Amino acid sequence: GTAHRELAERIAQSVGIQLTDVTVNTFPDGESFVKINENIRGRDVFLIQPTCPPTNHNIMELCVMVDAARRASAGRITAVIPFFGYARQDRKDQPRVPITAKLVANLLTAAGVDRVLTMDLHANQIQGFFDIPVDNLLGNPVFTNYLHQRYAGQEDDVIVVSPDVGSVARARAFAQKLGMGLAIVDKRRQKANSSEVMNIIGEVRGKKVLLFDDMVDTGGSLCGAAQALVELGGATEVVACASHGVLSGPAVERIEKSVIKEVFFLDTVPARPGVNCDKIKYLSVAHMFAEAIERIYEEISVSKLFV
Repeated sequence: GTAHRELAERIAQSVGIQLTDVTVNTFPDGESFVKINENIRGRDVFLIQPTCPPTNHNIMELCVMVDAARRASAGRITAVIPFFGYARQDRKDQPRVPITAKLVANLLTAAGVDRVLTMDLHANQIQGFFDIPVDNLLGNPVFTNYLHQRYAGQEDDVIVVSPDVGSVARARAFAQKLGMGLAIVDKRRQKANSSEVMNIIGEVRGKKVLLFDDMVDTGGSLCGAAQALVELGGATEVVACASHGVLSGPAVERIEKSVIKEVFFLDTVPARPGVNCDKIKYLSVAHMFAEAIERIYEEISVSKLFV
């Protein structure tokens, strides 16, 4: 698909094959058109398309690609979705609202997807929205491999911090793998229309901090948590890690102006064109998806990748 061509090329290179020749266009009225220019009859087809912004367009393009592959008599169709859009709409948190993550699961299944391969879903229970197999890869190993080298011998001086209570389980697993301590930023509003009061659970004074989250959208929560860690907690340095850098609206500007020293993202979402921020770095997940694709193709266990 057109959502993240560079990642698709890196995955294909890691697998050791060429990307299939596919024509993917958009008509002047916005409709998607797909033509597969090679014979795929009976083949094991992997369609790579993160459903990042523009989310609606990328989801529809993926469904059109699936339909084209199904009508070309593909043997099995796996949707490789490094970033799963609408994952935050996973429950009814107020009256008369949709559960859009379930709707997207239904759309993909109805289009003809046989299997889904994704990474770091915002909520793990989204796997249950599908009636087909879903492999939810974990991006932790990519971060931990890099950070082990970066902070070798400094584990006692560095602490992992969850930017909110909802991300504690994810941050705890991350901290355990790195052999570091854990702290939590607890945000709450004392009354309507009042500013957020931040409490830091854990001791971060005089320490380097690793802020760990699954996604950065507008960057408000991340930058606010970083500021609280420095001003209230007394942290000496803040480095952030997040699986998906959606970076909507003022996110890049906020990161640039924040106290955060560096932000590391996985390349599940393409970097915004024309954005140049020295603080933002990307780590590639192509090799992880390549290994998962090979294991699915060879019908061997994928569970090794979840350790």
